[in-house]
Parts: sequence; structure tokens; C-alpha cells
Amino acid sequence: MKGSYKLLAWLLIACMLLTLCLCAMAEGDEEEVSITIFDADGQAVQSVDPQLESTPEPTADPTVPVLEGDGSVLLTMSFTGDFTIGENVQYDGKSIFDRELDKQKGDIHFPFRNVRQLLLADDLTMINFEGTLTTADRNPEKRGNSYLFRANPEWVEMLPAGGVDTVSLENNHVLDMGQEGLDETKRTLLSAGISYASENEPAVFYVKGVKIGSLAYQTFGGRHDELIARVPGDIQALRDEGCEVVIVSYHWGDELDYAPNNNQVRLGRATVDAGADLVIGHHSHRINPIEYYNGKYICYSLGNFCFAGNNKPNDMATFIFQVRMRVKDGQATSDSFKIIPCRISSRTDYNDFAPTPYTKATNIEAVIKTLKSNGKRLEYAVEDYPLKWANED
Repeated sequence: MKGSYKLLAWLLIACMLLTLCLCAMAEGDEEEVSITIFDADGQAVQSVDPQLESTPEPTADPTVPVLEGDGSVLLTMSFTGDFTIGENVQYDGKSIFDRELDKQKGDIHFPFRNVRQLLLADDLTMINFEGTLTTADRNPEKRGNSYLFRANPEWVEMLPAGGVDTVSLENNHVLDMGQEGLDETKRTLLSAGISYASENEPAVFYVKGVKIGSLAYQTFGGRHDELIARVPGDIQALRDEGCEVVIVSYHWGDELDYAPNNNQVRLGRATVDAGADLVIGHHSHRINPIEYYNGKYICYSLGNFCFAGNNKPNDMATFIFQVRMRVKDGQATSDSFKIIPCRISSRTDYNDFAPTPYTKATNIEAVIKTLKSNGKRLEYAVEDYPLKWANED
């Protein structure tokens, strides 16, 4: 599904330096990782990639299998937490996102400037798109809410250019601009080649010849038992349609929690028992531990990724979850995983909405310690959080 973007040599080198697999927590985080790139004349250049305006090279037919030596297909997939851009229409004046866009000289691609190469290099990238891409007015049933998010539909171009292929579109902000806003958001995503999964609309697509199905749900209102009863049928429907990999996303849990509650654990494991190959969670705005249950991974929360709701959250830690699955004879097995710890901002003094991999060893140790300590009560919590693939230098 990936487009192949040719990059100038200076940008490739800079991005390679930024994608070292190191990280930090926001608390006590003093590492500044924003960079300035200079041209041959010593003049600072914008972060916009000049190649983004050129026509990408044709991509391979995604329905054609790309086989390994053993006849399997190896998929490398990336997942992130909440992605929220644009304005909070409940506040007057220019939004914090628009002010940052002005600082970036109108380069709408700026949120992906430090992760683009990572996400273009995999086979599939999924984010949780939490907000709207619409010109519609606010939902009259939500006028009392503190946060209602709306972004210019034209900004959708940042997603495919940044390496995003598909989104989870089931969360507590998709109806911020009402049904009209949600419908426009869906049309806007599809027009940019971005598939979406919502509760009654699974996404189905091919990657390297593998048919993948994606499901997404909210659990608000105590729906865990309802979903435990419903989700197996939805997974089976995708299997009947020929999906060899099924990914299930949940917007669940409580905000600011660093570990899942019992209902999340019950639902996550039941989803694996029902045949899901991967469970991805978000909503808490905080990173949560990962379980390896019955041969499948359950990521309880990937935290924020790009979050335009706060000028400086008191915890700006996040991570990109990458997993390799091997698919053969219609069966998918989890080969391995790694995490890429990041801060949701390239700066420490405020949130500039540009998630950036860390490069400081003490910061990565803090993130891993947080994940491990909050996983102690989980029976199937992973023991280690690798930062590299087994064959990666």
C-alpha cells in the first residue's frame, strides 16, 4: 500500500538520524530533538519535503503475493495512538494547531516530518484518527463539551504523504461535528486513499497479496459484555470474506490510566479467543503495557501520537508499535514486535504536534520501566520491549 517517495540526500540522512530507537517520558524530559536542516548555502530550509509535490512512482499491485523463501508473506505493520489535528471549536481565537502551522510556514506535512521515513518503510501503518475532517458546524448535542475537534478537509493529504494507509475511526470525537461532519470525514479519507474502520464498517484491503480486515469499536457505556458477544461474529464474517489477518481496535478504558482495567483485559483476551490476530487500544492518552496472549499481541493503549488538544500535556511519552506477521496457507502468526518510543512533540518547552523518536538512553529506560511496572499485574504481559528487530543493526 505504500507509495515510494524519492527523498533528497540531506533529508534522508537527517531522518535516519532521527529514527534511532530511543525514548523518554515527559517527566524530567530535557532532551531537545527538534532539528534545523541547512542547504548548501548555509540557509535554513523548511521541513516540507520538496518531493511530496511530485508524482509518486507506481506501487506494486497489493493483491499480488510477495513471497519469502519458505512461501510465506512477511508483513511489517506500524500502529500509533490518537491522532488529533485542527482546532477545538469550543475556544475563540486562532487554535494552537493553526499557530504552529503558521510557524511552519503553512507546511501541512509538518506533523510527520520526524516519523515519515519510518512509516513509509513498513508495509502498513494504522493510526487512530480522533477528530473530523469537515467544514460542518458543531454537533448540537455536544455544545456543552470542552473539546470539539475540526480540521480542514484539505489537510488529509498529510496522511498518505506521511505513510498512513488506514485509520481506526471509532472514538468519542468522530461525531464532534455531527453526522454530517462524520460523513464528510469518511468521504475525505477515502478520496485520499485512506481506508477506515468504524463499528459498522470494517475496512478490508490487500497488502503484499494478503487480505486484511480491520474492525473498530468504542466501549463507552459499559459495552464490554455486549462486545464480547458481538465481536466473534464480526471476526468470523471477515474470515468468511477471505481475510487472512484480522485487526481489532478498541477505544476504551479511562483517561490518564497507565494500565488496563479488568473489563479491558476481559474484552481484549476474548477478542483474541474469537480469532483476532492483533488487538490495538487507545483513549487513555497514556501508554499502557502489552500482553502476549495465545500467540497474539494486545496493545492496551498507545497513548497520544499527534495531539492538538493540549499545548503541553504533562506526559508527552508515546511509542509506535511495530509487529511482523508471517502469513502462510491463510494463517497468520506473530513473528516478533518492537517499539519506537517517541515524544509527541519535537520540542520540550511546548507541544508542536510533531511526534519524534527519542535519542537519549535514559529516556528510553524510563518508558520501558513504565510499561513493565504497569504490566506486573497482567498475567500475560510481555517480559521485554525490544527496540530492534533480531536482524537489525
